[in-house]
Amino acid sequence: MSASDVPGRRDGTGSPVDMRASWRRWRKGRPFWGGLAAVAAGAEICALPLAPLKIMLEQGIAGIPSVLMGIVMIVMGLTAWFAPQYRSLAGILTVLIATAALVMSNLGGFLFGTLFGIVGGAMIFAWQPVAAERPPQPDGVPDRSGPPDNPGALESPTTVLPPREWPGPPPGP
Repeated sequence: MSASDVPGRRDGTGSPVDMRASWRRWRKGRPFWGGLAAVAAGAEICALPLAPLKIMLEQGIAGIPSVLMGIVMIVMGLTAWFAPQYRSLAGILTVLIATAALVMSNLGGFLFGTLFGIVGGAMIFAWQPVAAERPPQPDGVPDRSGPPDNPGALESPTTVLPPREWPGPPPGP
């Protein structure tokens, strides 16, 4: 295995600058901060039922849904990172589970888990991928690789014929 086979090291040097650029490229290609907030909220909600009783508000049957809701929120945050095409579903489910955790799980992780979950889910849902920039075209060559600059123009070149002229009124009855 050579240095060029390692992901993120395209020129084979493996310098920290190359690794940092690769990390930035990966992070900007997905809803990273929303996923991080969802994972942190899920960890908070999931960890509280396992805390000592002096910290807990109330144990009982609420411990099981708390752990399950926390695990689902962590999975939704990881889904936003590793499968960003499902960001809408992950964002909506994260917000719904964070809201349900407010009632079902010790005030949603003492409000921290609920607030981070709602904000993280909203950031996951609102994230949009950045469109790739088109390469510059040589002068005089029209760019036909994407939609036209004029939104009213047709996307494909077509011939528009003038309306047909009738020689006179149609014959009557």
